[in-house]
Amino acid sequence: MDSADQQATSGATAGVIARPPLLILAALLLGFLADRLLPLRLPLPATDPVHWVVGGLLILIGLVLAIAGIRGFSAAGTPVPTNRPTRALVTTGIHGWTRNPIYVGLLLVYGGIGIAARSPWIFVLALPLAIVIRYGVVAREEAYLERRFGDAYRDYKARVRRWV
Repeated sequence: MDSADQQATSGATAGVIARPPLLILAALLLGFLADRLLPLRLPLPATDPVHWVVGGLLILIGLVLAIAGIRGFSAAGTPVPTNRPTRALVTTGIHGWTRNPIYVGLLLVYGGIGIAARSPWIFVLALPLAIVIRYGVVAREEAYLERRFGDAYRDYKARVRRWV
């Protein structure tokens, strides 16, 4: 049994498959590589500035959400990295609106980069990325938080939506 499996079994951490920022970075790099090796055409003209504006807005909104989530964890004295034990259940601030503001924010940044870069492959990879984050990260975190915080987490889960 490797250390990630031991941590997941012992309940020390959520035992996620990989840290979400690394998953998103990998999907971005793979998307840009695929754009080079297997280019797809977009129906929008390359000179149209709309993709910069829309992409930039999504990146900005995503950063605001992610930073608000990180600040909520910091204020509660609990670590952000998924490979460290959670010390507190954060249910206020942005966490009172969505249970995963950091992941929502990171996915918005990912989509914003895809739009700004006019990368069809980033969009092709968005669904597999979201599925991996949902089942390889969020599901494991939810099970961990339920073991760690019991009814308090179940009540929070009943009140606050997973995404938006």
